[in-house]
Amino acid sequence: MPDHSRTEVVDAPPATVFAILDDVTRAPEWLKRCTQLDNVTGGPTAVGTRLRYHYKDGGRTGVMDGEVVAREQDRTLTNHFVDKMMEVTVDFDVQPGPSASQTRLTHTITIRTKGFGKALTPLINRQLPAQTESAMTELKRLAESEATSA
Repeated sequence: MPDHSRTEVVDAPPATVFAILDDVTRAPEWLKRCTQLDNVTGGPTAVGTRLRYHYKDGGRTGVMDGEVVAREQDRTLTNHFVDKMMEVTVDFDVQPGPSASQTRLTHTITIRTKGFGKALTPLINRQLPAQTESAMTELKRLAESEATSA
């Protein structure tokens, strides 16, 4: 089962970092594969909120249905997505950083392949670290930019 975790210290307070993660419309800003993330349920994000993740991977596009499975304001956000080939858990742990104006952000992705998707496991294992690191680099850039302009 492919999974990868990355931790970064972000020069922005936890509330700023969490606000970016919690706003599903902003996912394409920091996640390259994401073309759109919808809150299907509507209203504020909460445990049980249904999500729809639209992505483009190379020439292939797809949609995964998901939901928020854990959420604690300014601390934790975990989403779980499913399609016919995979189950993907996307977790963010937001902790106070070394200083009051910093955040220690840990991003973990766990993928369980199924059916035909099992054939993709070696490729996913190779690509997942770079995808996770790219997402963290963009999240850090966004949060630090917003903290500086606030």
